[in-house]
Amino acid sequence: MDYQAVTESIRALCHGETDTVALMATVACEIHHHHPLSDWTGFYRVTGPELLKIGPYQGGHGCLVIPFSRGVCGACARTGAVQNVPDVDAFPDHIACSSTTRSELVLPVRNGAGVLLGVLDLDSNTPAAFTRADEDWLVPLLAEVFRDAA
Repeated sequence: MDYQAVTESIRALCHGETDTVALMATVACEIHHHHPLSDWTGFYRVTGPELLKIGPYQGGHGCLVIPFSRGVCGACARTGAVQNVPDVDAFPDHIACSSTTRSELVLPVRNGAGVLLGVLDLDSNTPAAFTRADEDWLVPLLAEVFRDAA
């Protein structure tokens, strides 16, 4: 995957935008259409205390509501730590939004003030689909794109 090309595309498409949902929709679309192993790519937004609701995504239907206390997305929101899960069946309390998902990468999304806006969730039907290189690319990209998000 050409991380630099996708980064440049996302930067160009998101330039000057501060609306969180617009940014999420654009980022989800670009990543989904360029990451060869992401079968579902999307955001879960923080909509209340300890609560995530589905946001913009690409792929089949996702879960509508995820509490911080459950699943890979909840663990990411709760701890603020990237969750790279090579085998979702081995993850305690995994929420199976799709029976075909085998691995997940979930990253926290914060604005420049440190407010948790949500999480970015990449699901794959391939075991161990996501790499440290994916994490190293997405962490700073998300920080840049969502820095001024409202």
